[in-house]
Amino acid sequence: MAALSVALVLLGVFFYSVYRTLWYGIGEWGLNKTVGWAWDITNFVWWVGIGHAGTLISAVLLLFRQKWRTSINRAAEAMTIFAVICAAMFPVLHMGRPWLAYWVFPFQNTFGSLWVNFNSPLLWDVFAISTYFTVSLVFWYTGLVPDFATIRDRAKGPIAKVAYSLLSMGWKGSAKHWSRYETVSLILAGVSTPLVLSVHTIVSMDFATSVVPGWHTTIFPPYFVAGAIFSGFAMVLTLMLITRVVFKLEDYITIEHIALMNKIMMVTGSIVGVAYITEFFIAWYSQVEFEQYAFINRATGPYWWAYWSMMTCNVITPQLVWIRRVRYSIPLTFILSIIVNIGMWFERFVIIVTSLHRDYLPSSWVMFSPSIIDIGIYVGTIGLFFTLFLLFAKFFPVINMAEVKSVLKYTVDNGPTYTGHDPHHAPTTHQPSTHGVPASAPVNYDKHD
Repeated sequence: MAALSVALVLLGVFFYSVYRTLWYGIGEWGLNKTVGWAWDITNFVWWVGIGHAGTLISAVLLLFRQKWRTSINRAAEAMTIFAVICAAMFPVLHMGRPWLAYWVFPFQNTFGSLWVNFNSPLLWDVFAISTYFTVSLVFWYTGLVPDFATIRDRAKGPIAKVAYSLLSMGWKGSAKHWSRYETVSLILAGVSTPLVLSVHTIVSMDFATSVVPGWHTTIFPPYFVAGAIFSGFAMVLTLMLITRVVFKLEDYITIEHIALMNKIMMVTGSIVGVAYITEFFIAWYSQVEFEQYAFINRATGPYWWAYWSMMTCNVITPQLVWIRRVRYSIPLTFILSIIVNIGMWFERFVIIVTSLHRDYLPSSWVMFSPSIIDIGIYVGTIGLFFTLFLLFAKFFPVINMAEVKSVLKYTVDNGPTYTGHDPHHAPTTHQPSTHGVPASAPVNYDKHD
């Protein structure tokens, strides 16, 4: 309730900031004639990136038969949907006239020769984000159906019984139902997997297809995808570490899950680090003075603090995960996940603002600083995100009960067992019987100290 109260206060800030934006116009933001994109697009890209880990965990790890995903996929999928909702707010608000937002779709109209420009990556964004949201929502809901049926059968109140009966859509758990459920999951995973790559690729093309120095580069698509998975896993860790304690899910979200997610974060962080260095190399190799200046200005210009914050948070800090003690430490992992998300926000800010604020004409060079409304909308979307996530955690099962049950192993005493061993205990010669621990929990292959 305390967390929901804070989230609702932030949501109130969001509604007030949106009201100011709609009533007084985009002039309420800190934009100017040189920096026409700033916090709005920074936050849009940041939220889309955060949504990526859910699809990766649900779809890609399902196709690769990674059983350890079962404990974390439900919350990660929910996070994807809520993050995409937050992301979609920014382009709509930036239109200035959101009631005309439907004009972005190609439709027969009576407004004269109004037709969308299919050559524009901004239109590709519309299709990419809407497809991504739709597929993610269907995937998430499909996984929830068997769990809704379980809650329906145990519900005591009449309202809860009717609500969960409608949500479970007549699920009976028969062999035919399970067969169809698994088929649909596999099809949706196959459809979602290309989306993991395509969505952030298309978002990166908003910048890469322009001729602005610092944006006009072919490395953007893979670099943005790696960055999206990086920030997405960081947010999954932030949420799951809190959820794990609050709902006492230590037996289901084990220390091994946390260590594996840390490893994925370390790999994607290293890819992002290589991309940063490659950008500087290509700017030097191209011998284009404008391109070179854009990157020198990032590192040494007036926004140097944002650039070096980004480098510290995204490149240097994740390398601590090589240390086993850090990888298996819950407090350090939690701090690391927050640092990574701060760093990824700075990355988007650096790419957008430092590339625009000094263009070819020195007389139009300006500095950008956000207005209080800019800050209010950003903080407000964090409130919206956490309000939705907390309501989800309250009314929906946070863990995929059906899938976790399917991978439990039972010993003679009928207790579920865990095939790995806890790094904090000495390895035993017999199979320990630990109640409630899924056998899907990944085995620890690290050498013990």
